Amino acid sequence: MACAHTPRESVRAAAEGARRALGGSFAAVSAWERDLGRLKVLVNVGELMGGEREFPEGETYPVHEFPEIVGFLHERWAGGGRPDAWVETAEGPYCQGSAYNHQRMAALRRRGRGCCVVAPIVLHGRAWGELYVARSIGEPVFDRGDAEFATVLAAVTAAGIVQTERLAEARRLAFTDALTGLANRRAVDVRLDEALERHRREGAVVSLVVCDLNGLKRVNDSRGHAVGDRLLERFGSVLSLCGAILPGALAARLGGDEFCLLTVGPPADEVVKVAHEVCERAADLEIGEGVAVGVASTGDPIGPVRSARRLFRLADAAQYRAKGARAREPVVAGRPGGTDDPVVRLADAPERRPGGPERRRFRR
Repeated sequence: MACAHTPRESVRAAAEGARRALGGSFAAVSAWERDLGRLKVLVNVGELMGGEREFPEGETYPVHEFPEIVGFLHERWAGGGRPDAWVETAEGPYCQGSAYNHQRMAALRRRGRGCCVVAPIVLHGRAWGELYVARSIGEPVFDRGDAEFATVLAAVTAAGIVQTERLAEARRLAFTDALTGLANRRAVDVRLDEALERHRREGAVVSLVVCDLNGLKRVNDSRGHAVGDRLLERFGSVLSLCGAILPGALAARLGGDEFCLLTVGPPADEVVKVAHEVCERAADLEIGEGVAVGVASTGDPIGPVRSARRLFRLADAAQYRAKGARAREPVVAGRPGGTDDPVVRLADAPERRPGGPERRRFRR
């Protein structure tokens, strides 16, 4: 699983590796959803039979149909045992006293499989799920040595899952704003570069909505930073809810009192409509003074957008104009006037020398 980068890739690599190592025709990894009381199949690999999919959407089984997992957890592990694997066949128990399940026997027969070995996957001392490997009818039945090997493979799978989850969590934290739970500036930069590549390649419409929360400093000074943080969190929720109207929109906090929505695909008019919704909902918050919103979209007549910097400058200039006018609705770059719009001219004007008077410090 060294080359697996996502949880899905990780469990697929584990299932395929176990299948090959045990000489199976089929393998699956399932997770125990404790709150729902069911086993959910995450991946199937090898020879798939009717109805089986590599990454099934809704293949689940009630845990009460597989009591051996619960039994291993509460009886053997609690008594100091270990989560050993076991073998089942389509013809009946593999050996005296072995774990046995009629549902599995029927499933083996139905799918043309002669035997299987099942190994619990244990994370942090709890049953996380199971590794299941089967052989076709006519192939040698798994023996005790195979079951012991499957136990080792399940432990390796568990270690890989833990590592993958830690990496996924590290990535999530690296691209998430800790206060609001929205994406952060780093995530926006990455997504915007990808979005503009799609724009250049396919002509996809890329839109950026920049929001500057009004009155945050006054709230912090008069009511304390805890109340200011609550304002940021509540506006973050507003932005997230509004952004959900647009397929694939990324809601982010850029820093301080500044937020944005990034979309790829939806027409500019739909984005502007959502920007209006953001303004209306922000005005209804019981704290704060609403929001200044600027919109820049490649779907509007703003001229060529060849860099993320230009799109940000256009959205910034529009937001700056909205803030200066105390507008209760978004200002949209290029509307009206196209490239002669004062917002577009402001964004494209040469930057003044450092230290010189400038109405707005744009992002570099």
